[in-house]
Amino acid sequence: MWIAIKRGIVVLIGLLLQILLTLLIYLKLGEYIQLIEILYGIISIFIVLTIIKNSKRLSSDLIWIIVIMLFPIIGTLLFIILKRNKHKSKILKNINKNVKEGKKYLVQDENIKKEIQKENLGQLRYISEFAGFPVTKNNEVKYYPLGDDVYPVMLEELKKAEKFIFIEYFIINKGKMWQEIYDILKEKVKNGVEVRIIYDDMGSVAMLPTSFPKELEKNGIKCVLFNKLSPFSGIIMNHRDHRKMMIIDGHTVFSGGINISDEYINLNSKYGHWKDNGIMIKGEAVWNFTVMFLEIWNAFRNDDNDYKKYKFKFTKENKDNGFIVPYGESPLDDEIVGEDVYLNIINQAKKYVYIYTPYLIIDTDVINSLVLAARRGVDVRIIVPGIPDKKFVYDVTKSYFYPLIQGGVKIYTYTPGFVHSKVFVSDDEIATVGTINMDYRSLYLHFECGIYMRDTDVIKDVKKDIEDSIKVSHEETLEGTKPGIIKGMWQAVLRVFAPLM
Repeated sequence: MWIAIKRGIVVLIGLLLQILLTLLIYLKLGEYIQLIEILYGIISIFIVLTIIKNSKRLSSDLIWIIVIMLFPIIGTLLFIILKRNKHKSKILKNINKNVKEGKKYLVQDENIKKEIQKENLGQLRYISEFAGFPVTKNNEVKYYPLGDDVYPVMLEELKKAEKFIFIEYFIINKGKMWQEIYDILKEKVKNGVEVRIIYDDMGSVAMLPTSFPKELEKNGIKCVLFNKLSPFSGIIMNHRDHRKMMIIDGHTVFSGGINISDEYINLNSKYGHWKDNGIMIKGEAVWNFTVMFLEIWNAFRNDDNDYKKYKFKFTKENKDNGFIVPYGESPLDDEIVGEDVYLNIINQAKKYVYIYTPYLIIDTDVINSLVLAARRGVDVRIIVPGIPDKKFVYDVTKSYFYPLIQGGVKIYTYTPGFVHSKVFVSDDEIATVGTINMDYRSLYLHFECGIYMRDTDVIKDVKKDIEDSIKVSHEETLEGTKPGIIKGMWQAVLRVFAPLM
């Protein structure tokens, strides 16, 4: 924990130094202080109007508007510095460039495209044509309700690897889970298998030493450290790699909510029973994940001129198992794919929408969609943790209970412990499983991934998993969540700062 605090302080000091330098210049020009204040006032108004004009989700930008209007000089300086860093960041520019170049490898099969158009499957069309991730059909899919369930399968599949293993996780933490995976990876490298690992520096900051990448490289495992903390690159710290994927030989992928750390398989969990999930795909859909991985990898190391050498050629046809499309979310483009997928599911639901999320910090678009769905007769249920991992963030989550319940949405707290799953399932036809929380960071700031499924046989397993969790959860009531005057005001303050959480 002390490592995390020290490295966090370094980043904060870097940002404060940039602000202090600008303020010193400002103070040195004291004779022009009134002119400078007027200038900053004009700039702050211009910035606020620009934010309002260009914002796709105004409630997520509200914090900037408030800070700039209350503190024109400090707020304007912060906004300019952070925005400048974003556009000047070499890494972010490389990622954006590679994501755009990667699109040429993500080509939609024409027969599936015609089928989508014929059946008027608008959500699939959106993910394929506008988000840019091809829909596939030749897949075998298995859903695992717990990290405990999927972990042994991950180990067995890793042992079968013959060509390459790509691993990308927000958190890697030393312990039983990592050590068993690590032992297999080292053995595979000796047998000529190419192994690459991406992990997020901020996600693993309190868990791994700074020498960890060198340790991996010594054992023949290539490594990319994403979001390396630095005093003078504060903005990239805000854009984290929150994705989870383990790709084996281009034909098998594991994803879902779990990271590589013992609590995700219910060893040493501080928050009761850790409710998470995993999903395994064997088939054409794995290519979407492979391209997503290589886009990030080559932004840092630029090893690959042609991604196609990692594409598996499937000769076996799986039974018709519906449509599957893995998709990504990037904070660097104009598409808010993660939230749009969620909104489309809610808005198109006819009978029910069941949701798992560890954090419920949502904007007005999502609130209104959930309430409108409930009011038109859709059974809307959301399961959140019974034991939170972050108390302050959980207070924000609870601030949404009363208005949602008042609107007809059912809220359940998972009594046995902590829910970390990020799942939607609707009408026995649609489900999405992935890494995208219902909070501002996942929806707007992080690199994320998800798997959208339609008419796939595992949808029934996803639904059963949520129904089983509801049985051991506590349903929140209107009376129990109604805030008093003081608590209501505190919740309002928390909502204003929600985009920072």
